[in-house]
Amino acid sequence: MTGTRRTGVLIVGSGIMGSVVARLLRDTDPALDITMVDGGNPIGAAPGLHLHDLDDPALWSRYNDRVATGVQGLYTGAEVVRDVVDSITGLPPGMFHALAFGEDAEAMPAAALAWNAGGMGVHWTAATPWPAGDEAFDFGDPDRWATDLDTARRLLAVTPSAIGPTRIGRVVLDVLGRRLDGVGPDDRQPQPMPMAVTATPAGPMPRTAPGTIFPPIAVGGDPAFTLVTGTLVTSLIVPGGRVAGARLRRVADGAEAELLADAVVVCADALRTPQLLFASGIRPEALGRHLNEHAFISARVLLDLDRFGLGLDALPLPRPGEFATDSLWLPRNGAAQPFHGQIMNRTYVDEAGRPLAHSVGLSLYAPVESRPENRLVFSEARTDLAGMPRITVEFGYSDTDRALIGRALDEVRSLAEEFGPFDPETELALLPPGSSLHQTGTVRAGVADDGTCVCDPDGRVWDFDNLYLAGNGVIPTAMAANVTLAGAVTAVRAARAVAERVTTPAAH
Repeated sequence: MTGTRRTGVLIVGSGIMGSVVARLLRDTDPALDITMVDGGNPIGAAPGLHLHDLDDPALWSRYNDRVATGVQGLYTGAEVVRDVVDSITGLPPGMFHALAFGEDAEAMPAAALAWNAGGMGVHWTAATPWPAGDEAFDFGDPDRWATDLDTARRLLAVTPSAIGPTRIGRVVLDVLGRRLDGVGPDDRQPQPMPMAVTATPAGPMPRTAPGTIFPPIAVGGDPAFTLVTGTLVTSLIVPGGRVAGARLRRVADGAEAELLADAVVVCADALRTPQLLFASGIRPEALGRHLNEHAFISARVLLDLDRFGLGLDALPLPRPGEFATDSLWLPRNGAAQPFHGQIMNRTYVDEAGRPLAHSVGLSLYAPVESRPENRLVFSEARTDLAGMPRITVEFGYSDTDRALIGRALDEVRSLAEEFGPFDPETELALLPPGSSLHQTGTVRAGVADDGTCVCDPDGRVWDFDNLYLAGNGVIPTAMAANVTLAGAVTAVRAARAVAERVTTPAAH
């Protein structure tokens, strides 16, 4: 891997965001040369397929056992490691805590990084609630926001009622609806969770992943697309107000090369996208600032069947290949209902498959103020496991945040008691920062180059005419809901802007 070659568009990162960009660019121009680079290697035989859908029984079981916890930082399988791994060359593909990568992440100790082809997109639960109110970032153009959100839904194959509601799920929704009667519009009432899955009549339901959004990632067959895995983009080549390409380093042997490009789209994640910009000497005032992640309150309560007049025979059995019987959504609705609720229920069965009990999984996400002092700081001298500038995470809750978190804890206690006996000492937890893996804001978009943002609404980095960013780090608002669908909107916008710049005239 030496020398220099050229591509039309370089996409850094092969996760959900990178695959959305690639898909839309290909839809616009069938001949556009696209190269996608990722530092990790595939998990399983094909890159970019969701672990839920792999044919490998060991990988499938490991993922599905962990996803049953409902806690992202656990279901990804990120190792609980506080010491830096010895060498990146022997690191297997998967999820690892930022601490294990040598980052100073004690302030966000559960933050994790995907080190595999497909990024977090092969691990995620596929929950895709849509943002509304203060979460939406329409930059004064609500019609464009609605169109871009619909495009993101289409590309992620969002199904409105994917898992449930079962009879028990409707009981849960009825309780939530009674408590929130009159709060919010009709389309923001308690309801099944929209999910990026393909509905099937029986068996497990396939999850949307990078290799399904843009199939050449997983199966090839596109002569104008190249996927390069096991290779780090160490810096962008920046001769002036343009990016000429990138410097690459193969992880296995350290071999280096240059890849020239007409345009570059960085979709590396909310930590590594700003890290790459810093390593490239691109250091606007807002870089790494406004780090955000909603607070994560998790609880689980056993349903009191007698209270609802239910017998064991009324409990829904888990569908083969699925752990939850219902995946439900409590939408955020302004000050009256400021929390996002993700409710994942399951029936416990004995060895013969007979139902024993049913649990209601209650998770509330509380939005956290977007503040510049919550940030990533990059070292000029020290490096992490990948040889990139070491990241120090500075993150804490404001007094306003702590008050809202306290309110969320009280709300979970009250909700849980609606369904059965509840012990908050053992069944309720405020999880450590980073646990949701929903970090945002570190390369946030804005309407003016005023020091508070890194890029414009299309993801174009200020002062560069061919460098674009996409992903959760671009989201400028304080999110309560899961962030992937909102992040995909940034990829839709970046892809459209890049297509207008580099696609061939015949493609228009």
